[in-house]
Amino acid sequence: MKRVPWWLTWWRRAATPVLDLLFPPRCLACGAEVMEAGHLCGACVGRLHLITSPFCRRCALPFSSRAAAGPDMTCTTCQQNPPPWREARAAMMYDETARSLILPLKYADRTENVSLLARYMAMAASDIMTGESLFMPVPLHRLRLFGRRYNQAALLARALAGMAGATALCDGLERTRATRPLEGLGRSQRQHLMSGAITVRSGRIPALAGRHVIVVDDVMTTGATLAACAVPLLAAGAARVDVLAAARASGQHASQ
Repeated sequence: MKRVPWWLTWWRRAATPVLDLLFPPRCLACGAEVMEAGHLCGACVGRLHLITSPFCRRCALPFSSRAAAGPDMTCTTCQQNPPPWREARAAMMYDETARSLILPLKYADRTENVSLLARYMAMAASDIMTGESLFMPVPLHRLRLFGRRYNQAALLARALAGMAGATALCDGLERTRATRPLEGLGRSQRQHLMSGAITVRSGRIPALAGRHVIVVDDVMTTGATLAACAVPLLAAGAARVDVLAAARASGQHASQ
């Protein structure tokens, strides 16, 4: 690893207080002043609905109580219709505060939100992330990627891989056709629309053999898009596929 020159380190340390004085760091969610850049204010932290145990280990929806979770921590819907992946994790519920972090990242170039979201995601997935995991983002179709200029899921996957000391394979999956936005569609409609829309790039198949893959996305709703990623990954030779999202939409089961 290339060493950072001493003078650059000194300059960063000297310049940071001056920049903070001229441009006070702001809360990533509401814009209030905070002590350190890249963080939330106390009020927004208090409004975050982080997902903690008990939750369904297959779709990440919280249970009302530990008793409701049952012995295998799997909801009835996922027991009856298991998703193609093994474990699902999400950092927070997709409420107003989560939207204030994710939507600007997705549509308004607020890539500084990646670090914060990835930290919460890493905490949520600490039991499944290892240095041997292969992080792969849900892909964007090339037309949408051209318009947006970056894939927010890829930025999250790279950040998570860095935290885990693992590898991110950001071009392993490909959308073979453009699909309409999924907002407002039900589970069956989403599944129909996403069926066969994502494939593994042929040149990346050897990298998947026997690997533990974690598919990364910003929001998990019904899981139709994540399922469209998990199925071809398993068919291509991945030993195990888990999914990890920054936020989980409420009341939407992620089974097949």
